[in-house]
Order: sequence, then structure tokens, then C-alpha cells
Amino acid sequence: MSTRIFSTLKYAGLFLAVIGLGLILLSPFIGEPVTPDLLWWIEPVAYVGAGLFIFGAIVGYVSVKFNSNSRAGRPDGRTWSQITQDYFDTFAHDMGRPLRRILGKQREARALLNETGEVTQRMVTELLDEIENQAPNFRLMIENVRVLVDLEDQSASPAIEPVDIAAIVRNVSDRYSPIARERGIDLIWWCEPSEFGLVYGDGSALDHVVTNLVDNATKFATQQIEIQLTRNDSSYSVRVSDDGSGIADSYLAHVFDRGWTPELSARSEKQSSGLGLFIASTLAERCGGDLIVDT
Repeated sequence: MSTRIFSTLKYAGLFLAVIGLGLILLSPFIGEPVTPDLLWWIEPVAYVGAGLFIFGAIVGYVSVKFNSNSRAGRPDGRTWSQITQDYFDTFAHDMGRPLRRILGKQREARALLNETGEVTQRMVTELLDEIENQAPNFRLMIENVRVLVDLEDQSASPAIEPVDIAAIVRNVSDRYSPIARERGIDLIWWCEPSEFGLVYGDGSALDHVVTNLVDNATKFATQQIEIQLTRNDSSYSVRVSDDGSGIADSYLAHVFDRGWTPELSARSEKQSSGLGLFIASTLAERCGGDLIVDT
């Protein structure tokens, strides 16, 4: 892509983000006149605004990042146009799943409203729960795209600083506890020693690694997910385990491959982008660590 195209995309993304933010802020005032007969009159305008803001922000960020690297050679032979297309395909795929879940609950509530003229407290609670449960998916999706773009810079190095890794694990646990609870899963974490102290590393990368591991565990656990944080004199480890059915031996060599999911082997529709474990493994190695799978 030329510099002119990247510049156009950058400003287009900024424009969309500004419009989206404006719609979110104005939704309490313009929502009712615009959508007077819709359930939760703030909701449609706010969702459109949120979608525009997220999409515009990612377009702008990707354009700026790729423009700065557009003259660099690619060892894998892909052009920056192909890389950009890959990322937007990933974005569209991952954003679609949580949106479909939310819109499914919304359609149920709307159907009940059309049939009875009122919405029960249970339906409203279910819709609110679904929005809350899908929020971490949106957050992880945006972070995955950002990290993928950053990983294209082969010369980048992690930002090493003192990090409270126990706080990171606790925050990730807090974010995913509502999802686990809704699925009937106990999510617990512990550290040894209890006063874990600080470690040196890239806090943002560590947060992203743990987040992807826990997010993956919520998809396969049946009753429990456990996060263990331990250390010795020279190193520390974070272990995320679940009581799911495990990974077939023939799949173990591929779990960290970019874009690989079990559905690929079965020639069925992919349920995820297959990037979470690839990103986690790549970040762990870049930070001087290892990501090991055991089943």
C-alpha cells in the first residue's frame, strides 16, 4: 500500500472513531427520537456508536503502524496489503461471535415485548448478563489485534520493569469470574508464597498471556479452572488448568500454530480465530519465557 492510502485510512479511522464517540455520548438525548419504538431506546444508538468507535480506532491504529513499517521487507513473503486483510478478517470473525450472542438475547426480549407488550425482569437480567459476559471478549479481541500488529515489528523488545504479577492474575480472574459463574464453572487462583512480591517483565505482555490462557480455559472447562502462581529463587510460573476433556495427542504439536483450531482438522467451521495461544506463546518467548502445554 502507498503512503497516501495509509494516510487516508488513518484519517478515515479517526473520523469514524469521533463519530462513534459522539453517538455514545449523545445516545441519552437523541436515542428516543431516533428509535422511539425499540426496546431500551439508548441501546441501538449506543451500540452503533460503540461499533464505529472500535472499528475506527483499530483502522487508525493499524494504518499508522503499517505505514511506519511499509518499507520493511517481510521474511514470510506476505505483502502489507495481505497482512492488513488478515487482521481485518480476524477482527470481523472475533467481533461477530459476541455480537451474535448479545443480539440473540435482544431478539428474544423484543419478541416477548411484541407478544405481551412488556418485558420481564428475567429477560432484562439475561440481556444484561450477556452484555457483561461478552465484554471481556471485546476487550481481548481489540488487544489481540493490537498485539498482532506489534509482533510484526521484529526489532521490538519487551518493556522490562517491576511488575506485580499477583495483581495481574487477580485482575484477570476478576474479569472472567462472571463468565465462569454463568457457565457453572468455579474459577479460583492462588499464589505461593502468599506475599509474592514483584517480578521483572513486561506487564502488558504478561497480562495478555494470562488473559488468553484463561479465556481459552473458559471454553473447555466443565466445572473448574485453577490459576496457580509459584516461584523459586530464579524464576516464576503461572499455570492455568481446567477439567475439560483435554487435547488429543495428535493435536499437541499444533496448538501454538497461528490460526490453528481443532475444527481445521475436522474440516468444520472455526469457532475461534485460533490466534490466542499463538499470541500467548509468541509473547512468552519474546519476554524470555516458555509456554508449555500439558494434557
